[in-house]
Amino acid sequence: MTAYLADWIALGVRWLHLIAGIAWIGASFYFVWLDNHLQPPLARDDALAGELWAVHGGGFYRSVKYRLAPPALPPTLHWFYWEAYTTWLSGFALLCLLYLARAQAYLIDPSVAALSSTAAIAIAVGVLLLAWLLYDALCRSPLQRHSGALALTLMALFGAEAYALCHLFSGRGAFLLFGSSLGTIMVANVLFVIIPGQRELVRAKREQRAPDPAPGLRGKQRSVHNTYLTLPVLFAMISNHYPMTFGAHENWLVLIAMSLAGAGIRAWFVARHRQAQWRPFALTAVAVAALMIVAVIAALTPRAPNKSEARSLTGTGTGTGTDQAAQVQRILEQRCVPCHSARPTQAGFASAPNGLMLDSLDQLLRHLPEVQQQLAAHTMPLGNLTGMTSDERALLLGWLAHAGTT
Repeated sequence: MTAYLADWIALGVRWLHLIAGIAWIGASFYFVWLDNHLQPPLARDDALAGELWAVHGGGFYRSVKYRLAPPALPPTLHWFYWEAYTTWLSGFALLCLLYLARAQAYLIDPSVAALSSTAAIAIAVGVLLLAWLLYDALCRSPLQRHSGALALTLMALFGAEAYALCHLFSGRGAFLLFGSSLGTIMVANVLFVIIPGQRELVRAKREQRAPDPAPGLRGKQRSVHNTYLTLPVLFAMISNHYPMTFGAHENWLVLIAMSLAGAGIRAWFVARHRQAQWRPFALTAVAVAALMIVAVIAALTPRAPNKSEARSLTGTGTGTGTDQAAQVQRILEQRCVPCHSARPTQAGFASAPNGLMLDSLDQLLRHLPEVQQQLAAHTMPLGNLTGMTSDERALLLGWLAHAGTT
């Protein structure tokens, strides 16, 4: 019953996380788009940075942006920040419920690093904090005046983080923590830089003093960073459904390449809406992103064993084919069925992960490609909770390879 209720809590929090995330990303993408489509006002006004006319929902809209502030503040001023805060709070709650509370299953891989649950949790939380502190320090350093140099330095920082995480945690945990750290940076930008800068503009106007443009410029820089971090975060969040990525031998390279590809795709969307001189940059960004994705796909393409290799792998077991089938069934019952069953016996599981049940060989063969991929990537059993040996894994892979060629 406890595991059942925990699943419902996780479902509710995940639902909230998606709703808030959609609202935050939608607003963020819209304002970036709006900024890039501003045109000189039809009626000359030196106080305006630009305006935009649009038609939607059966009506016309006119949006104007002031260079600093309007002559007088309106009675109602809309702010955009709770979408970001709710996204992070629900995301951190999910991290605690699914990864930190189940560190042995989802966060720790003894073959990567022999961490205790306490150490893994402490490092994970420390990574979120340290990533923000280092990022913020770089953005406040003299590099802030050189956007290109700052971008390259930040890419090096995030690359080093990806490498470190993939050499400390399970692939699934490393990818999730990487995305969580980027998401933490994004919401911290809103909390500590963007919103305070906007509040200072409003305060200056209310106190009838000239607004200082510096806070607004800092906020604009962090907002630009946020928009390029969005797609890498989304990739990291959905990657846990695809063990071919986080289960790769050099998974840190996959994480870096796909993150850069995501940033490149976002750069294409941003640049293509600007003036004509930005179009070559947009095309270059999306072309590089596409090449990175193709390169990752090619590098991770599995090589199916030929018949002789399959027979060799199957030979890891002993006895006749019937005996080997019995051995496979025994391994399933001991190593897989505790989680992948109609009634899981492994603590913390109320139902089979992804609805995948492996109580019989027939069920195993119906999910042949998925099981092969998870076994070959060493992503199952989760955290090797059930203690599958290398010989057992080899026997299963060999038997499945032989089954797949017959």
